[in-house]
Amino acid sequence: MSAHKHKEHLQTIKDAINKTEKLSSDEKSESVKRVEEWALEDRAFGTLKNELLEVSEFFEVLFAELGIK
Repeated sequence: MSAHKHKEHLQTIKDAINKTEKLSSDEKSESVKRVEEWALEDRAFGTLKNELLEVSEFFEVLFAELGIK
């Protein structure tokens, strides 16, 4: 995945996290924090998905809705 596409996915995820009512404010905060850390460190995207799933199972649905594999 190109760096540009990677950053687009991260921004899309952050936007969706902030808009959803399915996560508590603490879950939103923790999730956005993790996404921002990953954006800065440019780590493997698959591992980020696993970390977000540790915060909430909601991310399984979110990734499917966003078409992110």
